[in-house]
Amino acid sequence: MTYKTGSIGEFMKWTQRVVADPAAAESISKRWFEDEATAARALGAATSPEAMVKLLSEENLGLLRLIVVNKPRSMQELAKLAHRKESNLSRTLRKLHEAGIVDFEKGRGRTRIPRVTARRVTLELDLVGQGGAVSVDRPFAPRQGGR
Repeated sequence: MTYKTGSIGEFMKWTQRVVADPAAAESISKRWFEDEATAARALGAATSPEAMVKLLSEENLGLLRLIVVNKPRSMQELAKLAHRKESNLSRTLRKLHEAGIVDFEKGRGRTRIPRVTARRVTLELDLVGQGGAVSVDRPFAPRQGGR
């Protein structure tokens, strides 16, 4: 699900533009939030319970612990610590990011610094029907520039 973050002033300007030219709204997300933290709380995790179970494998939980304990300063440093290829690691971290578990800080140059932002994941499964829900507790507010 896509969304846009911005101030109330930016939202008001967008609204005025859409009133004057409705076609202008076609390419812009209809969901606005004041910041990433608010969006994360409102939207929750977009990952299904089944996908979350697969994502939180023993290997990936170990990777999360590695990030928390060692606080790597780059993806390259994390790849060395985890004894994994950076491309493989990037794919895994992107999925963890999409699930609301990992975020990235901007480092020097184009360096991205992985950070675990979630403390707890709760899966709610409907054992009889097809429903289910995932909630990610993100007590650590992501820093500006993360995402």
